Amino acid sequence: MAEKFKETARVISQESLGGQIYSMWIQTEQIAAAAKPGQFVSVYCKNEAKLLPRPISLCEIDRENGRLRIVYRVTGEATGTEEFSHYQAGDAIELLGPLGNGFPLERAKGKRVFLIGGGIGIPPMVQLAKELDDKAVAIMGYRNADTFLDRELSEHATLYVATEDGSLGTKGNVIDCIREKDLKADVLFACGPTPMLRALKAYAKEAGIECWISMEERMACGIGACLACVCKSTEVDEHSQVKNKRVCKEGPVFLADDVEL
Repeated sequence: MAEKFKETARVISQESLGGQIYSMWIQTEQIAAAAKPGQFVSVYCKNEAKLLPRPISLCEIDRENGRLRIVYRVTGEATGTEEFSHYQAGDAIELLGPLGNGFPLERAKGKRVFLIGGGIGIPPMVQLAKELDDKAVAIMGYRNADTFLDRELSEHATLYVATEDGSLGTKGNVIDCIREKDLKADVLFACGPTPMLRALKAYAKEAGIECWISMEERMACGIGACLACVCKSTEVDEHSQVKNKRVCKEGPVFLADDVEL
């Protein structure tokens, strides 16, 4: 079992990326040293009325300097993300991590790779792009030209953009972009909303591409104990003895063929 740590970390910096999306760098020696692309941390609120932590994916991992970057969307006061958006440099922040299973980078060795993100599923693609370092094609889907993290992605991957309204890049979704640009790959790593992942699973099967997806799911405990974040699987889970998998424990990254969307 992968080692995880509960730390009182420190906020290094925080900035707004627009559209209620915030970027926070955190000093955390133990978690940063152990973290892998595609994993997440559980962030605890200072408001004691909110007992459960909030899962947030890792955007960047600076192991050498013991730092993590999280990029998250504020979705309302009840979720705790509103509280996090007011943290400033020097503030304490309680974290548990690294949690979950990340992307299997060994599957990308010597192969053509797609990194595909949509909405708040874009942040995990940044660390993936850094570790693959110019060996991947990144296709990101946005609603409009108000993009975020595109600069970081373009530094480490060949970047293409799709927007729903056509204001930047390909008009449409990420699959429209792949087809318009006639892009090819052997392995696909993706994170985003379920409709996008469902479409990518079907596309990958048709194209004969190995497809790994990071699922977005509401979580409670974050460590696999409560079964609040189960998804349908094609095989019986050893823990629950039914066709379920825990997104926080067996995931959030799954081989697409192993889960139902």
